[in-house]
Amino acid sequence: METSIEGLLAEGKVLRISLRGYSMYPLFVPGRDEALIAPIGTKELRRGDVVLYRREQSILVLHRIFKCTGEGVYLLGDNQKEIEGPLKPEQMKGILIGVIRKGREFSTRHPVYRILSGIWLLCRPLRPTISHWLAAVKRLLPKK
Repeated sequence: METSIEGLLAEGKVLRISLRGYSMYPLFVPGRDEALIAPIGTKELRRGDVVLYRREQSILVLHRIFKCTGEGVYLLGDNQKEIEGPLKPEQMKGILIGVIRKGREFSTRHPVYRILSGIWLLCRPLRPTISHWLAAVKRLLPKK
């Protein structure tokens, strides 16, 4: 029995994973948010889904699908503007089904999440500017 992330997903388990890195910022913040990852199974992947995938000969990464074509899947971190791909379907290991933020769980099927993530996906060319301004505003807010 394999106990790796990929092995547990292959066994059909839903995993709760602490997020690291800022590639999915501002929608997901490391140290604050956790991801609920389910096996992909036979689910048809679509634009906007967040998948856990393995880069060739490398690490597992959680990024959003920019587009799916006959060539493969193209992915993009929420804090990035460069698209990665095409990736092979077998590189996709799991799919984000929920987020735990400050102890509260919400589904990726929730309409507010779908709208916000869809808008953010459309804003790809403007992301560096938006992220810069969001960080500047956050610095001005009083600390809790």
